[in-house]
Amino acid sequence: MTKFVFVTGGVVSSLGKGVAAASLAAILESRGLKVTLIKLDPYINVDPGTMSPFQHGEVFVTDDGAETDLDLGHYERFIETRMKQANNFTTGRIYQSVLEKERRGDYLGKTVQVIPHITGEIQEFIKRGAGIGTPDAVDVAIAEVGGTVGDIESLPFLEAVRQLALKLGPNNSAFVHLTYLPWIAAAGELKTKPTQHTVQKLREIGIQPDVLLCRADRAIPQDERDKISLFTNVPAWGVISMPDVDTIYKVPRLLHEQGLDGLICDKLRLNTPPANLKRWDDLVHETEHPQGEVRVAMVGKYVELSDSYKSVNEALRHAGMKNHVRVRIDHIDSETLEGPAGAAAQKLAAYDAILVPGGFGARGVEGKIATARYAREHQVPYLGICLGMQVATIEYARHVAGLRKANSTEFDPHTPEPVIALIDEWEDQDGSIQKRDASSDLGGTMRLGAQSSDVQPGTLAHQIYGDVVTERHRHRYEANTHYLDKLREAGLVISALTQREHLTEIVELPQSVHPWYIGVQFHPEFKSTPWNGHPLFNAFIKAAIDRQASGKTRPPRA
Repeated sequence: MTKFVFVTGGVVSSLGKGVAAASLAAILESRGLKVTLIKLDPYINVDPGTMSPFQHGEVFVTDDGAETDLDLGHYERFIETRMKQANNFTTGRIYQSVLEKERRGDYLGKTVQVIPHITGEIQEFIKRGAGIGTPDAVDVAIAEVGGTVGDIESLPFLEAVRQLALKLGPNNSAFVHLTYLPWIAAAGELKTKPTQHTVQKLREIGIQPDVLLCRADRAIPQDERDKISLFTNVPAWGVISMPDVDTIYKVPRLLHEQGLDGLICDKLRLNTPPANLKRWDDLVHETEHPQGEVRVAMVGKYVELSDSYKSVNEALRHAGMKNHVRVRIDHIDSETLEGPAGAAAQKLAAYDAILVPGGFGARGVEGKIATARYAREHQVPYLGICLGMQVATIEYARHVAGLRKANSTEFDPHTPEPVIALIDEWEDQDGSIQKRDASSDLGGTMRLGAQSSDVQPGTLAHQIYGDVVTERHRHRYEANTHYLDKLREAGLVISALTQREHLTEIVELPQSVHPWYIGVQFHPEFKSTPWNGHPLFNAFIKAAIDRQASGKTRPPRA
């Protein structure tokens, strides 16, 4: 029978519920249990696909084409189970499902209400995410409830998990509550009152937490933990300190040493071998003992919020570990590179490699094009991801292929040389044929999920991937097939094409012309793990190390 752990949060948001849930899952997995994680998001959007990265951070894409919360990226980086559409759902998706049932007459004339219909649907979605009744059923499903206890949006989710725990019976569920202890400098002490209040609010709903994970900027003294225990009715051994750490990969060991996994296994009556966290210890050792450092410029549009590029940041760090170096990532706003000629050179000369990530809309695009040109002309290792590949194509078309007005119809709908454009027909991840045009809905109309492409032998891409590349996609615009011959004649290598439509997946420069210059239409960062990195990122960081060793990187200006 599948057991459940419900993770909630209080006091403030952004405390790290996702990392905490993923870390618990990792420890349980190290005990030999089959584990999965489910994220319940309280916003009304059907999915985060149309939400601004400034508000919500990155959108993580699964193999089956789901646009999901960025916490699913943490889940995949911490455990072996791959996430699917069923591992993330929102208030919007719940109401959409209930209303579809109501329109079909599934409720047989009943008045549709929050209780029992909405809460019942939430429970069904949770069970579906856990694989109950299927061969994919797990030993433990960890369900993270988004938002903060006390928010009106979260109430149906909290009521649903309270009901589900009651139905499951004793020893089949546990509640873990993440809270925050602020340090008041003037008083010189940690304050426990916010934690007392958030647990009081949780208990009013009918949920008594079994564990409190207490976030703070420092370790929590035992006397404060005893005080929290007294006023929250949580046993002292269930009050666990979660101080800030310099890398999230230390969290599993931190939680294990305070007995979290033992407490959960006792509560759920799970008889397992002891946790084996050697792989995590080795990983932390690698992060703390690099043999060098490389500097990577990430030129993007959403640099004010680092979570906008969470998976890219982690993929670069993973590749650094694989190459035994620390990767220093500097996020540069692409709009700052749109000034006079030479603006890019002034800002980019000190870097060992340059990465241009994905994005949408015209803002900052000319700065990205200038970045691609600088990397091409100055022999700097360049990795363009999604939009980063498209701007590299536009730049090459303008300055090498003679298409001086080349652009994307996303940025200039009337460009006379649309080297990047919408395609009106493509094969979706499930094999169905989809159509889109400029008036299509934005949500769910992109090429999404894992798809395969053939790789041209003798190319850099073939050295990295072999004959076939299978990666996850999330984009709406494509390289225009009508311009491929013109670009090839000018020297651009189209090194991978989709197997059905022959759409461009990878472009690169010959290694006789440039040591390492590649753009990919897909998102390789979604498949990077701390254990193996990702072959494309591993090769990129290796190219950065080689450039640094050659002495071609200019030292940063004082």
